[in-house]
Amino acid sequence: MNESRGMGRDFARRLLRNRLAAAGGAVILFFFLVSAVPGLFASHEPNRIDIVNILRPPSAAHLLGTDDLGRDVLARVVYGARVSLKVGFVAVGIATALGLLVGLLSGFYGGWVDAVLMRFVDMMLCFPTFFLILSVIAFLEPSIWNIMAVIGLTGWMGVARLVRAETLSIKERDFVAAARAQGAGDARIIFRHVLPNTLAPILVAATLGVAGAILTESALSFLGIGVQPPTPSWGNILTAGKDNIEYAWWLSLFPGLAILFTVLGYNLLGEGIRDAADPRLKGR
Repeated sequence: MNESRGMGRDFARRLLRNRLAAAGGAVILFFFLVSAVPGLFASHEPNRIDIVNILRPPSAAHLLGTDDLGRDVLARVVYGARVSLKVGFVAVGIATALGLLVGLLSGFYGGWVDAVLMRFVDMMLCFPTFFLILSVIAFLEPSIWNIMAVIGLTGWMGVARLVRAETLSIKERDFVAAARAQGAGDARIIFRHVLPNTLAPILVAATLGVAGAILTESALSFLGIGVQPPTPSWGNILTAGKDNIEYAWWLSLFPGLAILFTVLGYNLLGEGIRDAADPRLKGR
């Protein structure tokens, strides 16, 4: 227990010393705060139509301007953060759970179980992920729940291969052999000994996966098959910006910056977690 706590403190210390990871974490915390208390950052209703103030540039009354229906862009970006982050976390949660299950079973049991599961993973990887998502969405009603499910169900393969590789290494270690000698069953060995030792790479993959899921949701919403108006999403705000790009630059700039900084924050944090968890960096 003391050794685990020491490793945890060492991991936290390395993570906090990484300035880029700390900056990424600060960006993520900011957007979490924005999504948790949107009223603190936006005084207007995101779906309130005001035909008098259509396509107004940024001003004191509307800090980020208005869109083609007179809605406040700041309010829509702020409330869109809640939607985009929700999609990212739920989708990655689904993908991580599936990838973890497949990877653990494949790596631990090996043999025909490994062969069947990995061939299925290879088959899924043959399809370009984004086009696979487009194909599935075409047969479903576009909604936030369908988007989260489809992104999650088409994004687990990388996690599965990562967990399998870690499991193949961990199951050959002495503490697993000792647990088996003491009569521990497969389930106990998997969940008490193998799974905890795969958490670091899983955390890295999940952190980077949130960024990818947010980008995918934004792209789908931009194409009109993701989150549907009037629900604000960074992607469908960009759609309005595309239609008015010549004389309403703010409609594309501000949601684009929100996507940029959020994805950058998750990527920096994920890289920092990977560096902090890498045992080869202990001497630095």
